[in-house]
Amino acid sequence: MEGLISRLRSLDAYPKINEDFYSRTLSGGIITIVSSIVMLLLFISELPLPCSILSLDAMDISGEQHLDVKHDIIKKRLDSHGNVIEARQDGIVLLRSYLQKDWDFKIEKPLQRHGGRLDHNETYCGSCYGAEASDEDCCNSCEEVREAYRKKGWALSNPDLIDQCKREGFLQRIKDEEGEGCNIYGFLEVNKVAGNFHFAPGKSFQQSNVHVHDLLAFQKDSFNISHKINRLAFGEYFPGVVNPLDGVHWTQETPSGMYQYFIKVVPTVYTDISGHTIQSNQFSVTEHYRTAEVGRLQSLPGVFFFYDLSPIKVTFTEEHISFLHFLTNVCAIVGGVFTVSGILDSFIYHGQRAIKKKMEIVTGFSNRIGLNDNILNCPAALDHN
Repeated sequence: MEGLISRLRSLDAYPKINEDFYSRTLSGGIITIVSSIVMLLLFISELPLPCSILSLDAMDISGEQHLDVKHDIIKKRLDSHGNVIEARQDGIVLLRSYLQKDWDFKIEKPLQRHGGRLDHNETYCGSCYGAEASDEDCCNSCEEVREAYRKKGWALSNPDLIDQCKREGFLQRIKDEEGEGCNIYGFLEVNKVAGNFHFAPGKSFQQSNVHVHDLLAFQKDSFNISHKINRLAFGEYFPGVVNPLDGVHWTQETPSGMYQYFIKVVPTVYTDISGHTIQSNQFSVTEHYRTAEVGRLQSLPGVFFFYDLSPIKVTFTEEHISFLHFLTNVCAIVGGVFTVSGILDSFIYHGQRAIKKKMEIVTGFSNRIGLNDNILNCPAALDHN
């Protein structure tokens, strides 16, 4: 132990002048080690390190609408445990083959053209049940009938009355998928104006300038909109970006309602050290949940993202720091830490000396008092002679 203390004293970079010689102390050696570590860490920090059932609708304040977006959108069917059952790109053609593959519905009676029997070599043209834009329009699947109704702004109230839906077992499929979830991912392009995109059940359409979703076809009273956002970004990734909704999870506790995210998008330009520029965005968000209360207008069940663009643009630029600037910072670090450590060491040293002197004074005073007491208590010598 004595050897270790002696070595620490030898490391003291702040030797004390005691008359004609330097005095190295234990506290000075410890401070020297600590200040050296601090200078090393700050020096390293100065080195330049380069860091490199659901439908989707979108609409904005300019009046542009994208209903039931299918392009660049992939859907994954999930079981109750979150395991993937099947992944597919949404779309009428793929959906039709998907239905035929999974449920293999059979046609048990002759198909007809708009209510009449087929002529020789005539291809089938199913009825759209009054939603045809012209006599030549055909609806050969339940999905096409629903799409025709959507374009007319009609709700498909009873799928069992639609021959195509009845043949494909539309309602039976809904019952078979009870308890499943849906994972949707992809991207969509929107205008640089305020708007929203949302995930909600049912086909969407416009009725008297009101955005409506057809929920009657599902014949359900409530919808579970519990959700988890794996990743949500507005624009390309750039180093240092933080997307506040990544990994957000919410579980529904009420029968039905609307979950809303209000997003403020901030345009951002990032230029790396090589001059490559990335035009992207950052955003902040607040959340709100609306329940469907009795006696009020019911909220559409779904997850809604309302976004607005900030008038402020943020610019990040990576730049090389000149060697002179780097050298100045290093000198400032070394000189500053050395000076502060010297002041601290001096304070500790002189404090120890002051305390030591006071202790010596108190000890000497106590010794003198004891000596006087001994003199006073000494018995007088009596001469009986």
